[in-house]
Amino acid sequence: MKITLGFLYPDIMSTYGDRGNVVTILRRCEWRGIAVDVRELRLGDRAEPGELDLIVIGSGGESQQRLIAADLHEIKGPAICEAVAQGAAALAVGGGFELLGRSCQPGAGAELPGAGLFDAWTVGHRAILDDQYDTLAEAREDRAIGDLVVRWHGRLLVGFENHSGGTFLGPSATPLAQVVSGFGNNGDGTEGVRLGSAIGTHLRGPCLPRNPALADFLIGAAVGRRHGDADLPPLADDVEFAAREAAMRRARAASRARRSRVMLRVPARSLPAVERR
Repeated sequence: MKITLGFLYPDIMSTYGDRGNVVTILRRCEWRGIAVDVRELRLGDRAEPGELDLIVIGSGGESQQRLIAADLHEIKGPAICEAVAQGAAALAVGGGFELLGRSCQPGAGAELPGAGLFDAWTVGHRAILDDQYDTLAEAREDRAIGDLVVRWHGRLLVGFENHSGGTFLGPSATPLAQVVSGFGNNGDGTEGVRLGSAIGTHLRGPCLPRNPALADFLIGAAVGRRHGDADLPPLADDVEFAAREAAMRRARAASRARRSRVMLRVPARSLPAVERR
């Protein structure tokens, strides 16, 4: 049994260790006796929709997005849309997720055209500059930074988000998950988007090592596209679950800290007498 994975722009879009998502897929397939042919698709390379069973694109900042936007929109985008329509799976993370929507408006400069796979668009808050923030606390006030926990089909998924502005879903788009802790798409309680077996998400980190159920969803869809329905033998995921639990503990601690800061900023006279005591 063999599947083909298209890894988009591995030399440009891998800011958050996104190659780890590909490694996770390779290992989980290897442990089940599934061979994976990884095809790295760089600037100028064309994708063949009938050959791809799983497509992965990682994240990058505004400068990286500008490097690939035209290539993704004009050269690879139509093939990606066709492959997903044929049943291929896809994982798009962060900046890659934003460029697989209709468009992406960075914090400064011209709007970037998207591949049009997802009925979604992203509007940045302001330009991201190397010296823009003096402290992490200042950055957190302006950006969504920290552990993100979401609920997906009764399961909790974890990752790290770091983005400004918001991603908005059109009427034909379905959110991937509901936010439990963090910001998600735009603060409306939704996170990511799903179209068939294609997923866009702000879960960086990389996300698949700590979310084996999501990895297996993608693998199962890719195997199903190439070989028909196939049951994936379960794996021992104790290490993965421990890593996920550690992220959830950090998210809970961060949430308690935020609530404490909010309480400290509220003037005492505005609180009920019982709370002042």
